[in-house]
Amino acid sequence: MIPSPIRKALSMIQKHRVAHLLMGGQACVLYGAAEFSRDLDLALLPDPANLDRLAAALRDMDAEVIAVPPLALQHLSEGLAIHFRCRQEEVAGLRIDVMAHMRGVAPFPELWERRTTLSFEDETLEVMALPDLVAAKKTQRDKDWPMIRRLVDVNYLSHQEEPNPERIRFWLRELRSPELLVEAARAHADAAEALADTRPLLRLAHPEHLESGALAQALREEEDAERRLDEAYWKPLREQIERLRRARSSPEKG
Repeated sequence: MIPSPIRKALSMIQKHRVAHLLMGGQACVLYGAAEFSRDLDLALLPDPANLDRLAAALRDMDAEVIAVPPLALQHLSEGLAIHFRCRQEEVAGLRIDVMAHMRGVAPFPELWERRTTLSFEDETLEVMALPDLVAAKKTQRDKDWPMIRRLVDVNYLSHQEEPNPERIRFWLRELRSPELLVEAARAHADAAEALADTRPLLRLAHPEHLESGALAQALREEEDAERRLDEAYWKPLREQIERLRRARSSPEKG
């Protein structure tokens, strides 16, 4: 299920006791929403000692930073992603992306408290909880929104016969398939009504609005609003990355 180079990298990271959570495409695979990914995406505890442990693991993998920013607590705390490419034989070519802060996602200690722990052969994987993974994927990237839909659909279809309050709230807040949202809202009408102020389109989760297309339109508008928020969030961060690029290249020009 997990490609060998990624398993090896995770093993090295765990060996150095790096406080991390698996997210991104590999986490999506583990939650049953198949996505082929050659990369390893990690959420990190932004702590100096943890960064030292990560640096040691990266040295074992002969990993180098790709472009900017460099590995530094300041950049992680600003919300920037840091990208590495591995050269050690067992993980050669593997890209590792790390982040510590993401828009709309709780701080790492909260993520850690509600993480999902999975056993994979002789290893234990610490994975970002599904609701947090969905929150992290609410970006302006086109590929993330179909994945959000699949992640929530799979969870709903797998557990609809064994609902609990936490699952019901998650489905009603995050389902993006109109038909399934109507079904869930009908099955859990009281919860849908209680959450309608938080997610107004739940008031459209009825068969008549499904047939008219009004619910699908509301879901598109909700997605567009999240994309705009993400674009605004990243605007100053992209400017920061560009400043770092210019600062790195200016000595060469001189």
